[in-house]
Amino acid sequence: MFGTKRMVVAVAILATTPAVANALQYDMGRVNLRLTGYGTAGMIEPDFESPLFIGDWRVRGQMTYAANETNKLGLVYAMDQSAIDKGNFSRETFGFWEIQNYGRIELGWTDSIARKLGVGLPDVGGLRINDRPLFNEKIIPDGPVIADTTLTSGRNAPRVNLVSAPINAVQYGVSVAGLADDYDWAMDAGLKIRRPNGKVKTAYSLGLSFMDNPENFDNEVYTAGVTADWRAQMSMGMNLQYNSWIWGLTGRVIYDKNPIGEISDGFVVGTGVSYDLLKYSVSLTYMLSDTGVWQDDVADFVDHMAIASFRYKYSEFVDGWISGGITSQTPFISAGLRISF
Repeated sequence: MFGTKRMVVAVAILATTPAVANALQYDMGRVNLRLTGYGTAGMIEPDFESPLFIGDWRVRGQMTYAANETNKLGLVYAMDQSAIDKGNFSRETFGFWEIQNYGRIELGWTDSIARKLGVGLPDVGGLRINDRPLFNEKIIPDGPVIADTTLTSGRNAPRVNLVSAPINAVQYGVSVAGLADDYDWAMDAGLKIRRPNGKVKTAYSLGLSFMDNPENFDNEVYTAGVTADWRAQMSMGMNLQYNSWIWGLTGRVIYDKNPIGEISDGFVVGTGVSYDLLKYSVSLTYMLSDTGVWQDDVADFVDHMAIASFRYKYSEFVDGWISGGITSQTPFISAGLRISF
């Protein structure tokens, strides 16, 4: 009825064939090499009409050296489709020093600690709703949309992350970034409270960010690059798990001081629920984006997104998914196959 007979499910092709559970790993005494990743390929039909191909992948390599029982040094390099979409040479490239029972220091090109400690929405589909959603590549809205509820200040500038080890279910950290082409400096702080034990498991997060003098800073999918005196952000998240049920509630606020040009600040809130049963998983996700809400001289733009997803796990490394929903007033259906290692 909706053209689903034309739906084509493509198989992702990875350079490395998955052979072990969740990772390819090799130990050489104190040195550990680890490679993880996934590949997703499928089709999406906006307005249930002509199918369009969508693809997504990520590869992450990590090398660690255990200097002694309490100190570990490491290097990380990761690349994925979202980095290529932004024209970047990597998703993240950084080194770290981990001190047992104290925390970790990271230096390089990577996400801020506010994002790393953030909590996303439950989602069993393959459309990457917590990180530059894939459907935004094919369905263009009529105005600016803030598509991600987790705080981000980019990963295109050198950054220092300081994060504590979990202490009584609490983990916190700060980030400082500079030497950037599109802002003077940025500072982020993150807090996460996680209680993974008991019948009801919970996770809470809070993120704060300040960016000085952004100049055409563009890190969203469909909002214009911001030029302003400064940008401030805050994000909050909660996940609650009871048996096989997970419920999430997240939000993010962006404020630009004296912005120039098109609107790019506002807020986005989202909620979602997922349920697992043996090899089957389902989820329902909703997000509301409102840009321009802080400015009286322009009309704000409101966008709604709702997605229902179903996933079947064929094996430890292969699963298939199908999603249907509406975004930017465009209904769609999508399906694909995912291989992980």
